[in-house]
Amino acid sequence: MTGRRRKRSTFLPGLLTHHARTGVLSAGTAVACASLLAGCGVVSGTTGDAGDDPITVMTWAPQDTKATNKPGMPAFARAYARWVNANGGINGRKLNVLTCNDHNDSVAAAKCARRAAKENVVAVVGSYSQYADSYFPSLEGAGIPYIGGYGITNAEFTSPLSYPVNGGQPALLAGLGNALAGDCGPVALIRPDTITGDQLPPLLDSGLKAGGHEPARDQRAAEDATEYDGQAERALETTTTDPADRGCVVPALGDRNGTFMDSFRRAREDYPDVRTATVLGSVDQTVIDATGGASGPYEGSYITGWYPVASDPRWDAMKRVIKEEAFDDNRIDPADAGVQTTWIAYTVFRKVVESLGDGEVSADTVTEALDDGLSVGTGGLTPTLRWRFQDKLAAVGFPRLVNANVTLQVVREGRLVSARKGFVDTTRTLQNADVNY
Repeated sequence: MTGRRRKRSTFLPGLLTHHARTGVLSAGTAVACASLLAGCGVVSGTTGDAGDDPITVMTWAPQDTKATNKPGMPAFARAYARWVNANGGINGRKLNVLTCNDHNDSVAAAKCARRAAKENVVAVVGSYSQYADSYFPSLEGAGIPYIGGYGITNAEFTSPLSYPVNGGQPALLAGLGNALAGDCGPVALIRPDTITGDQLPPLLDSGLKAGGHEPARDQRAAEDATEYDGQAERALETTTTDPADRGCVVPALGDRNGTFMDSFRRAREDYPDVRTATVLGSVDQTVIDATGGASGPYEGSYITGWYPVASDPRWDAMKRVIKEEAFDDNRIDPADAGVQTTWIAYTVFRKVVESLGDGEVSADTVTEALDDGLSVGTGGLTPTLRWRFQDKLAAVGFPRLVNANVTLQVVREGRLVSARKGFVDTTRTLQNADVNY
């Protein structure tokens, strides 16, 4: 494609052993120390020798932009810190959470990462950014682990310092494709015209192929458009070529899904049998309610998510934190996948710090604990998490993807409910995906 400025995903060639990796990161740490903290004698991301020093971490996400916004993630991170500190801290140490707005901008994302290094954070926890090329170099240079990113970029599943808690877009789309294969005729995918968007079609197609279905019709769209009338009309036309075979339209535009559905609702009047399907993060219960509930365009739609539905009692602990520390903060929605991911990421971080006992808490010791095979339970919200540098999905470019489970949900009578009990493991589907990065 020409005439368009494209964002390029990070890919780390080759596989490093644990010891080789440690050497590389240690060297990077020294360089970062020299460049960012000239004359410093403290490794970036350390609490020092005092066992009761605060533990500093950072959470970042875009806010107040024209595209995707995730203000609930940093807001929840601060609420979590207040709750932890009100209950004695972690191993008696206070938790200090810094937040940063990446503005959906590569320059701002890089600034957030440089600030994390300058502020000596021990980890970046529960964050969202499309600009992995901008933030990972600084984090890797300073040896700062990235725990529980949103899974929006390929680099989150390749960087040796990334510890994802879900399967990101790969698992969601593979699982959705598999679910749609048996229920849909032609499928149209509406996705952003970006490098991140380019990664979506082969993932959805891997699930469709596993179910014996043909590939989806791939439709690019601007991720910050104010209307999608043309895309909606074209999607409906391409999914109704056979009147006897009901088609499905899959918008994957993040926060712009609502804008697309406004256009789709108007265009759909002549195509009442076409269904929609999407992934959690693009649609939640609030969106379903705002678009008409049982009479809206999402009724009957399949939606794949990483975690159990928001009404599941396994979320009660998270909801208790929100009630006690952020009940009146309307940025924090317990049904939001970003807030849920942040809760799980901080659960992981807390377990890591507890595993260190009275020892030093630093970026290095947190990374070592994770690399040495620490297993972390999340109360059933995910399978037990354990990171190895090269996992089952390394062959298809996802060496850090350790949780390929998704949940299948459906909109019934205007409510988002479970369509299938338990989790669906998309590992085998992803292993067969034709993904090229």
